[in-house]
Amino acid sequence: MRKHLLLTVLFLFSLSTISQTPETEKDSTKSDVLLKQIGNGFFPTKVWNFDLRYLVKFNQYEGFRTGLGGVTNDNFSEKYRIDSYLVYGFVDHRFKYKIGGGFRVHPETNTWINLSYKDDLQETGSSEFLTDGRFFSFFEPRLLNIDLFHKHITSAINIEHEFNPKLLAETEFAVSNIRPTYDYNYVLDNRSYGAFETTTAKASLQWNPFSAYEITAEGTTKELKDGYPKFTLQYSKSFRNVLSADFNFSKLDFRTIHKIIYNEDSYSVATFSAGLAHGDTPLTHLYHAYPNNIRKETILQRFSVAGINSFETMYFNEFFSDRYATLVFKHYIKPFHITKKFNPQLVLISRYAIGNMNNVSRHQNVSFSTLKQGYTESGFEINKLLLGFGLSLTYRYGPYHLSREEDNIAFKFTFNISL
Repeated sequence: MRKHLLLTVLFLFSLSTISQTPETEKDSTKSDVLLKQIGNGFFPTKVWNFDLRYLVKFNQYEGFRTGLGGVTNDNFSEKYRIDSYLVYGFVDHRFKYKIGGGFRVHPETNTWINLSYKDDLQETGSSEFLTDGRFFSFFEPRLLNIDLFHKHITSAINIEHEFNPKLLAETEFAVSNIRPTYDYNYVLDNRSYGAFETTTAKASLQWNPFSAYEITAEGTTKELKDGYPKFTLQYSKSFRNVLSADFNFSKLDFRTIHKIIYNEDSYSVATFSAGLAHGDTPLTHLYHAYPNNIRKETILQRFSVAGINSFETMYFNEFFSDRYATLVFKHYIKPFHITKKFNPQLVLISRYAIGNMNNVSRHQNVSFSTLKQGYTESGFEINKLLLGFGLSLTYRYGPYHLSREEDNIAFKFTFNISL
């Protein structure tokens, strides 16, 4: 299976390294536009832009997950759009899909009203910001190791709005039917819930105050400067007894990313994330602090691909919290210019997480700890060794240091590409 996984990653990387020798300046411009579109996560056709995120993925529950999806472009309509996908998991033998679309009500503020119906999986304990859907990651390495999912059927209405290019807002009202794929019950008021309904409202803000933008002749927004720090804030509220919902809870999530540039080749990046869930919150909607270590006996058996801001020595499903904070610090040292094409880069990494949980006994048939003592790990990456691949080594220490020394070590490969 891992051999097939590596071949898939190599195939994806090859898409980004295809080069041609254009015969005219016009062809060169078209190639640049195509590469930019691919870098944004889409392969454009006449009226439909294929979303590359749906092409192929892998996780521990579905195995390989493949399909097609995307969104219509301006050639189809500047006022209306269709946004849908269909994928299939080869291990769970199940189709997942989204049927969606939207219409623009105010071009100057790029305000869209979207409707969607989705039947899919979501990772338990993950916390996603609505505004993150506007940003693309070509390769999401942490997805390969996830095994704890819940099924959900969600109907939603969503509004996107730009106060200005630096401040994006998104709101959503959604009704979900949720079924964990694992043995789990949430006990509340002497009733045990193995499946449940939620009715939620969310509001999310993305603020990039130090970035610079301009409006092009075509009326689109172009980023001139990628400024830091950046801030994301989201509030979620679940309403009990509204459209048959079972639970009453709220969540407040925050993230900031700051980048300090020392020179052209050396810089540091710090990411701070925090979340607070209050009320009758099932495990599906709590926080896991983004672990990325699979439970295998030896270091080499746990060899996989490292994430970006995930905790590489923290085992999946080891910790859950209803309030948490994490800090990830990375320092990128100037690349070693060994040859013209071989320039590996050393990255020093340190991560810290803290959290806790009330009413742990309400979560039945699952075993986990909290992060109340503080979790620490440090290590390094050596990136760009071969075709975008590198290596990472991370060590777990502090209050959650494990008795068997090799269980505190995570040795993995990294994968970094840029288009």
